Amino acid sequence: MFKIVLTDVELLKNTIPIIAEIIDEGVFKVDQNGISLLAPDRTMVSVVDFRLPSTAFEKYKVDTDTSMGLNLANFVNVIKRIKGSDQVTLELAKDNTRLKVTVEGNGKRTFEIPLLDIKDEKPPIDQLNFTGRVEIESRVIEDGIADAEIVGDSVIFEATPEFFRIYSKGDVSSTELEMTKKDSAMLKLHATSNLRARYPLEYLKKMVKAAKLSKHAVLEFGNDYPMRLEFKEIDKAHLSFILAPRVEE
Repeated sequence: MFKIVLTDVELLKNTIPIIAEIIDEGVFKVDQNGISLLAPDRTMVSVVDFRLPSTAFEKYKVDTDTSMGLNLANFVNVIKRIKGSDQVTLELAKDNTRLKVTVEGNGKRTFEIPLLDIKDEKPPIDQLNFTGRVEIESRVIEDGIADAEIVGDSVIFEATPEFFRIYSKGDVSSTELEMTKKDSAMLKLHATSNLRARYPLEYLKKMVKAAKLSKHAVLEFGNDYPMRLEFKEIDKAHLSFILAPRVEE
């Protein structure tokens, strides 16, 4: 059982709708550390890793670790009804078959979302070994993805010890964004060799919406290797994504 209270509701409004664009259902864990979700999409092309630490809440009481299978669309419909000035309380309904969401602002409103029996798959993301790491201002990733969208349906990330590049080529058009270690928006660049991988924009353009969570993004990848894109703020929401590469013929 648990009862937790959140006043910074933007932490939900800026994360759950983005997650819902990628996965349709998942198992949320509630324990002493906070709320977390680790789930792949149905195609197994991407994985969502979401954590909201206990320190982000005004009141956080958890008696027993709980797993909640939720339909993300249902959860988003409730979150959309929450105003920025509201206070939200999350707890299980008395019969333990529904998540009870109490919204207090102009009056008191209560929503209940049914819990689903979902197989809790554990993607082995801890086994990934990235050979390149780029820490950069989030707006740069946003710009690079937005530029690539006007050209094609995929984007190439390239890194060397000296520069990081985002580019895309279509039949007649192309776009490129290049940054070196000297650029102020480049916080850290680590690549011991030349790295190159192509990724589908269909997923990236959804993932990059999480840039609103943090001014800085961390991008890890390798040669024709999965990518991790991470946005996080200390003591607030942490949202990262794993995306499989599009291997070229």
